[in-house]
Amino acid sequence: MARITVEDCLDQVGDDNRFALVHLAVERIRQHRNGEPFLVGGKNKEVVMTLREIASGKVTFGNIRELPAQRRAREDVAADMADDDEQA
Repeated sequence: MARITVEDCLDQVGDDNRFALVHLAVERIRQHRNGEPFLVGGKNKEVVMTLREIASGKVTFGNIRELPAQRRAREDVAADMADDDEQA
């Protein structure tokens, strides 16, 4: 894979605001440590994977709070589908 750079992430965060980038990355790493899956593929350390998520535009200030809720909703739908399959 190509190297991830701070500039790639700043393009997504905007305003060349490295401080904001750090806050976004820290919040996402906390989510990962609480069981959230990565939204991009790879086998890098969690910091690099988080920066990859930010650079790809999958993690933003606009959606960082909703990502855990989206995962729970997907898990609920999958569990409901499994229950339906068992009952059929």
